[in-house]
Amino acid sequence: MVPTQVSPQSEREWKTFRLLGEDPLAVRASKKLRNDDLLVAALAGTVLRMPLDKVPLWRGDHVTIKQLVEDFARYLYLPRLVETKVLLDAIGDGLSLLTWEQDTFAYADSYDETSSRYRGLRHGQRLTLTDTSTGMLVKPEVASRQIAAEAAARGPATASGPVPAQGGPRNGTAAGITATGGLPVPHTAQPRRFHCSVSLEPTRVGRDAGRIADEVIAHLAGLVGADVNVTLEISADVQSGVPDKVVRTVTENCRTLKFKEHGFEES
Repeated sequence: MVPTQVSPQSEREWKTFRLLGEDPLAVRASKKLRNDDLLVAALAGTVLRMPLDKVPLWRGDHVTIKQLVEDFARYLYLPRLVETKVLLDAIGDGLSLLTWEQDTFAYADSYDETSSRYRGLRHGQRLTLTDTSTGMLVKPEVASRQIAAEAAARGPATASGPVPAQGGPRNGTAAGITATGGLPVPHTAQPRRFHCSVSLEPTRVGRDAGRIADEVIAHLAGLVGADVNVTLEISADVQSGVPDKVVRTVTENCRTLKFKEHGFEES
């Protein structure tokens, strides 16, 4: 018998299952629960975002890690997890996504009530968390506003050096050239666009994507006036054919994650 609850407003119900097989009772019960998604051993960060918004689990604009651990251990309408580590791994997965603004959340060490500011705000990188972590998840739109406000407050970097006299070039220096120490130095045009393409190891996408976010995207996104777009392309060639169950699961997940284009082909 398994207690279930569809939503916070619905009544609690008991589901009964008949267990078959020769394995010990606990093993058979565990297999049945896992097969029926009543016991979850792995959770994606994008899936964790759903109850955060739907229930909601947010406490204002954020929710502490400790509070989430308590929620998942207490409420029947949330996924029943094998252990706390499943939730912590889901948080780490969500934080590592390049699409955190649309699909998951940001992380902060704490919130400063006086300045109304999140301390240690991070995103697009994988963090190692424990059930005793004192940090919190932050709504992506709230984190984005703080990031944008702080970037605007810093302002564009100003280059140091001699300022050319007004009224045009003098002493034989041509336009576009600044004299430094008596020697003309040409001003080279700065690049305005960047593009790249990289292949990721399917079993290590989270780790590799986190490094790309930290070491490439963060530098570009931090520039004033930068318009950074990131597109993830996935292709899979399965010679033996894709089972119907996998087709249904992947298709439904793509819809949930709002993929612009997705689909399976026979050849």
